[in-house]
Amino acid sequence: MSTQRVFVGRLAGCPVFDPAGDRLGKVRDVVVVYRSSGAPRVIGLVLEIPGRRQVFVSIGRVTSIAQGQVITTGLINVRRFQPRADERRIIAEVLGRRVQLRDGSGEATIEDVGIEPNRIGEWSITQLFLRRPRQGASPFSKGPTTFASWAQVREEQRPGEAHSAEQLAQTYAELKPADLANAMLDLPPERMIEVVSELGDERLADALEEMPEEQQVVILEAIGDERAADVLDAMDPDDAADVLAELSDERSEELLRMMEPDEADDVRLILRYGPETAGGLMTTEPIILPADATIAEALALIRRHELHPALAASVFITLPPYETPTGRYLGAVHFQRMLRYPPHERVGAILDDSLEPVQATSPAAEVARRIATYDLVAMPVVDTAHRLLGAVTVDDILDFLLPDDWRSHDEDDPLPPMTGAIPTAAG
Repeated sequence: MSTQRVFVGRLAGCPVFDPAGDRLGKVRDVVVVYRSSGAPRVIGLVLEIPGRRQVFVSIGRVTSIAQGQVITTGLINVRRFQPRADERRIIAEVLGRRVQLRDGSGEATIEDVGIEPNRIGEWSITQLFLRRPRQGASPFSKGPTTFASWAQVREEQRPGEAHSAEQLAQTYAELKPADLANAMLDLPPERMIEVVSELGDERLADALEEMPEEQQVVILEAIGDERAADVLDAMDPDDAADVLAELSDERSEELLRMMEPDEADDVRLILRYGPETAGGLMTTEPIILPADATIAEALALIRRHELHPALAASVFITLPPYETPTGRYLGAVHFQRMLRYPPHERVGAILDDSLEPVQATSPAAEVARRIATYDLVAMPVVDTAHRLLGAVTVDDILDFLLPDDWRSHDEDDPLPPMTGAIPTAAG
């Protein structure tokens, strides 16, 4: 076992391997227990294994922590990790805490925690990386940093005062939206709301889109109307419509009035249709171009980093106007086909008009059958006047078909039957 001190902030996200070199997962947190005397003792790691399941690995099964990786004995209990009452997770519950320095020099915030083993292999917290309050009035300045042992500080929380979650939010900065959502849902409710307050609106919107709708409602209620409207603006219209549908009509309309008019109009359009229809599942922001646009122009739009991969697979061609609801829908041009033609070619010349779009009132199960039959990743949705309203993507269909609680199921647990039956070609 390496005796080098390890800082938990750097350990988060490190890959974990078995003795044969096969990857088991990645580190999500470090678990400690407080003692009546002495520094908290490290008892194990929280790993995320395939299926986004978080499991506990005893520190005794860790054979090496060095060079940005963790080696274990390979024996892992795959039961989902649930912290006990006397256990604390360093990243989720210790980072960001305020402490008082026992030398009387004031307070500081824990920004990172160093752990290391003693001579008999017992791991504990041996050093704290602290930041003192900022000096000066500038909001951009940061306070000085210092190191201290656990014995040199005492934890202190004023009555009614929440611990700072800034450092924890920074630890989550590199996580993908789905991983961020899972990490937040694993936090105690109060701690999760603290982290929410430290996230930007777009980052929070990305995470909310990966959460169950009942949890989305809890968070929107906690952050207040003004910020809730800003976050809804940043969400995809179909996801915003889903969460608003969970609220009362009065509450939903109040938030819609506070949203940006263009964003609110898109959400209202989706809310007009039932949740199990093409209109209820669609996104109103596909790529739309006139027939005389060039392939170069279409490819430039597809390259936008914020564009969902499913929407980047094709461009929809309509008559003016080119915002949903558009003029008459003409057809689609698929990404792979554009690559076979010169950049100056007009998209109207390579238009695929053989695929009939679905009506906004079409059942979602029918849309799923069409997408599966024609191997599509996005299906255009039109109204009775053949105007393009949006597109249903394959991930929208998966969300419809999978059970509501699919995110909470472990990889090895059987899922219950899918909620939407796909009709056969004959049916």
